[in-house]
Amino acid sequence: MRRRTAIATIGAAALGAVSPAWAQARPIRFIVPYPPGGPLDTVARALAEKTKESLGVVIVENRAGAGGNIGADAAAKAAPDGTTIVMGAVATHAINPWLYARLPYDPIRDFTPITGVARVPNVLVMSPEVAGRLGIASVADLVEYAKKNPGKLNYGSGGTGSAGHLAGEMFKAQAGVYMVHIPYAGGSPAQLALLAGQVDLNFDNLAAASANIKAGKLKALAVTTAMRSSAMPDVPTIAEAGAAAAGGRRATASGKTGEPGLAGLARFDIDTWFGIFAPARLPAEMTMRLNRAFVDALASADLRARLASLYAEPLPMSPDQFAAFVKAELAKYEPLVKASGARVE
Repeated sequence: MRRRTAIATIGAAALGAVSPAWAQARPIRFIVPYPPGGPLDTVARALAEKTKESLGVVIVENRAGAGGNIGADAAAKAAPDGTTIVMGAVATHAINPWLYARLPYDPIRDFTPITGVARVPNVLVMSPEVAGRLGIASVADLVEYAKKNPGKLNYGSGGTGSAGHLAGEMFKAQAGVYMVHIPYAGGSPAQLALLAGQVDLNFDNLAAASANIKAGKLKALAVTTAMRSSAMPDVPTIAEAGAAAAGGRRATASGKTGEPGLAGLARFDIDTWFGIFAPARLPAEMTMRLNRAFVDALASADLRARLASLYAEPLPMSPDQFAAFVKAELAKYEPLVKASGARVE
């Protein structure tokens, strides 16, 4: 009897019909497509620890390279048996498909969305000295100056095609202004350039910029998300400036709703998000089991405190909601990447 059972199990595995009970007994490989120590890695390890009672052993594996593509591809090509998941992000599932000439995976077809995890706002920052010299104290002031002085302002980013670069491209398109983009080899060099006065402004990650904002070394004009950040509730959103103009409080002839100008920023919403994916064709039972475990973990006080320390907002969703969210983000970034001219061959 034991021999027949073993043969049946081997045969089922060969056909890809792995039993859920057996799959749950195996460790789960949680791929993080970026180096150790970053926000995604930190949160993945916290989630692995928090879900060990409901999911068993979850082992975080860093597979960095190619802007996250190597780790994402490893998950896409894994067996859909519930033992491999990946911490995907806005880069791997919304930006890279338009940025890279050859992507080894399809961000929609090759994955089963499990849940969103968190989103981190970007923040529009300037050095206080530059802002004071140019008379810029708000987003409205920035747009007014940029319109009167096309091409005189520049902004730095962590590289061509980075989240900060594309936030700048969205700002330029919606406000109808022209600013020169200066790419650096990473977010830290871009911030150092801003602090040194080599660039005029950045669309920086809020977590990365927060210490210098609190120290008064950087002036936060606005966050880039539709809602204010709970970490810095006194900093307005870019969209608020646009909405005020659309309502007529700072509207100009070029600032009508839906046209480039200050009012064109009324729907400005861009951030850095990350979430959990499994390989495509994951059985529904396994999908819901993973979703429940991670959504419950995100609701815990200690996980929320960990996210807050990273200036991140929790982003729990059902699998269907997360699937719709990813499709919308993919569509949003297509025109931004193409307008930027960024391309990785």
